[in-house]
Amino acid sequence: MKKILTMFAMSLLAVQCWALEDIELPPGFKIEEYASVPNARSLVLGDKGTIFASNRRGGSVYAVVDNGQRTIRLLKGLNVPNGIAMLDGDLYVAEIDKVTRYRDIESHLDDVPDGEVLDIDLPSDRHHGWRYIGFGPDRNLYISIGAPCNICDEQGYATIERMKPDGQDRETYAGGIRNSVGFTWHPDTGKLWFTDNGRDMLGDDLPADELNQATEAGQHFGFPYCHAGELLDPEFGKGKQCSDYRPPARKLGAHVAALGLKFYTGTQFPEKYRGRLFIAEHGSWNRSKKVGYQVSMLELVNGEIVSYEPFAKGWLQGESVNGRPVDLLILDDGSMLVSDDHADKLYRISFEPN
Repeated sequence: MKKILTMFAMSLLAVQCWALEDIELPPGFKIEEYASVPNARSLVLGDKGTIFASNRRGGSVYAVVDNGQRTIRLLKGLNVPNGIAMLDGDLYVAEIDKVTRYRDIESHLDDVPDGEVLDIDLPSDRHHGWRYIGFGPDRNLYISIGAPCNICDEQGYATIERMKPDGQDRETYAGGIRNSVGFTWHPDTGKLWFTDNGRDMLGDDLPADELNQATEAGQHFGFPYCHAGELLDPEFGKGKQCSDYRPPARKLGAHVAALGLKFYTGTQFPEKYRGRLFIAEHGSWNRSKKVGYQVSMLELVNGEIVSYEPFAKGWLQGESVNGRPVDLLILDDGSMLVSDDHADKLYRISFEPN
């Protein structure tokens, strides 16, 4: 029995190594396993260097310390905790219907204090109910409220909400957003950029997933009436015009399931990569031939996107899936972490000059 278990463990290691070796990156870059985290989803970095990772399916939140050498299960028994964020040393965790704050979390990794549930009214629908949250340059808390359906027109959904850290002064910052599971802010302009997953059941190639930029509060991005800035919905688009809604900054691949995104603000990567936008494409589930399963890269010139191409790919081999990127995090040394909820891993992408 011991011999069989040893052989099984070695085969699992071989599969993982093969998958990593198969990842294609630009010359000079390398990828390596950083830590094991079950169902690793959203990532956030603490002031003292702790990496926090959510676990949506397992109802947990983890802390990764000591350069990936130690993983601590901080919280368990939560209701689909997907979104996590940090402000002034406090960890904010979003479950489906509530957000909880854990004070001074990095001083209590081994004895997490009781959390404070914020006074925020959130819907309890599980369909697209896994929240994404983050703090903007304005120190306000942003929360995504996904549509409770594939396609429907329901009040109080399909938005990104903005409020103070305690949940007060809430407003709808952006509307017409089917399901955003990733947003970030431009390091220079402070504008909000976010991904949005397009509706299903219109075939393999329609509609495109979206990368959007909100230039001011109150903009509407089309859902459920118009998709990707150009396609009127066959049911809800009657009598509507796509020109009445804000178009995407860039149409992405249909069904690639674009999730977490980050502007590269480090200095480890070569100069030409600085300021570029990276997106984790989780990969399709409802397409005859799979797409996505990569980290893509977009170049901006004077605020306009001029290219969209793969940066790290290879988690998809033919129709075989080895991993599904979810979120990205730029570390203090300029390297990039990628979470993978399929392989239960965090990967580190770094650059080493020849």
